[in-house]
Amino acid sequence: MVKRLPLIDEERAVYEWQIWVDDFREEGQEKLKGASILISRVGGLGSVVAYELAAAGVGKLVLAHAGNVKPSDLNRQLLMTHDWLGKPRVDSATRRLRDLNPRLEILAIGENVSEGNAESLVEQVDLIVDCAPLFEERFAMNRQAVLQQKPLVECAMFDLEASITTILPGRTPCLACLTPEKPAAWTREFPVFGAVSGTVGCMAAMEAVKVLADFGQPLAGRMLTFDLRDMTFSTRRVARNPDCPICHGLKPNG
Repeated sequence: MVKRLPLIDEERAVYEWQIWVDDFREEGQEKLKGASILISRVGGLGSVVAYELAAAGVGKLVLAHAGNVKPSDLNRQLLMTHDWLGKPRVDSATRRLRDLNPRLEILAIGENVSEGNAESLVEQVDLIVDCAPLFEERFAMNRQAVLQQKPLVECAMFDLEASITTILPGRTPCLACLTPEKPAAWTREFPVFGAVSGTVGCMAAMEAVKVLADFGQPLAGRMLTFDLRDMTFSTRRVARNPDCPICHGLKPNG
């Protein structure tokens, strides 16, 4: 359960408009203040997720992303800037997020999520948002989310298409239920517009807020897909695999 932290007057003023949301209110804001989130990669998708969560008043973000800013990052990775070319991505993200929300606690990890660090990273947070392009990272986070029974917002995009679902271990399918193995055709680099990443990133941030503050209806057991080429959106039910090697037999925590 996410802890609640009392708000100060400055925070009430900053978050006033979202506190007006009927089923969120100040109680929801206190839950966000007490919450911590792991974001795997702060690239085209993760930059937007991190920015929206910082703006919403989440108390702590753990950011994991290796490497330095490159020119090709700048058309979609909104926390990266020209003056930071050749410097670490997580440092650029940190300074931009702190400009937006100086109260935000940030743990910046200059490496990508892997089997070697996933356990310790997930232990530090209440929820994970998967923004990684590589299935090795995604599978490592999914495994730890299931083992530690932490919610995981799973999202991805390609070209003008994207998908998003919220994994609640023991209640919904995990990533391995939906994608047992890395797709053979998947590559590290792929076509994408920043606006597509931004669209699904905003949705992922909202899913995280709903789960942490316990309001609304997250995409638990449902997957939303969309194609911005023709602006079509659809939602379908997804089911657990009873023989899933990762979440087989897992019961909900509590």
